[in-house]
Amino acid sequence: KCCPNTPQRKVPRDIDEDARDVARALANTPAYERSRHRRKKVEMLFAHLKRILKLGRLRLRGPKGARDEFLLAATAQNLRKLAKLRAMPSHGPAAA
Repeated sequence: KCCPNTPQRKVPRDIDEDARDVARALANTPAYERSRHRRKKVEMLFAHLKRILKLGRLRLRGPKGARDEFLLAATAQNLRKLAKLRAMPSHGPAAA
């Protein structure tokens, strides 16, 4: 009824739809969920560096300067984590 002058009807499909199908299939795997969780953790660390430690703009010039500055910021971030872990009091009978 809708296409009286054509022998068959065609359903248009995007050129990239095959790649999307593969991506949709991978999105339901446990490995993808683990990868997604790890990516979120890394993105949160970058956001913390940029917002809290004011590393939105690098001050040292060149690739080596950027690497050094980022390494120092990451070291500071790891030291802060370590200090928080050490400062946590232990609870229970073995703590005394």
